[in-house]
Amino acid sequence: MHLTYARTLLQSGEWWRLLSGHLLHTNFNHLLLNAAGMLLLWALHGHYYRFFPYLGLMLFCALICSIGLYWGSPELIRYVGLSGILHGLFVWGAGMDIRHGIKSGWLLLMGLWGKVLYEQWAGPSQEVAKLINANVAIDAHLFGALAGMLALAASVLTPFIKKRRTR
Repeated sequence: MHLTYARTLLQSGEWWRLLSGHLLHTNFNHLLLNAAGMLLLWALHGHYYRFFPYLGLMLFCALICSIGLYWGSPELIRYVGLSGILHGLFVWGAGMDIRHGIKSGWLLLMGLWGKVLYEQWAGPSQEVAKLINANVAIDAHLFGALAGMLALAASVLTPFIKKRRTR
């Protein structure tokens, strides 16, 4: 495939794969799972999203996730799917809840990190692997969640930086 995240092709200079691999899926079930995830996140945190900032956040999460996979998971040869981006969006949305005083944001954030850490310890779900007909790339979940934390930190720190510059 011309768009799949493929380690060897990235090494030969096909850098667009850092972003494009997130747009593909292994099968229709995989696509449906990711689409359902997007809809649930929109229902949960859609009031924080505006088109271009949301698109930028997605691109940022895709790029950080792919770079994390490249440097942190050298055994991963191919990757497709939105799950890394979804984890990043989830973290960012939970953080926005926290910033707006919605206490359930803390539960969402802790639950997501509990899931990610459990996957790192216990491994991927075999049921999901069967459903999507592929190995579940749990490292994409980790690096996507880290990307969401970076985006959240940037959104929290930006007003302070701007305020200091105006002094």
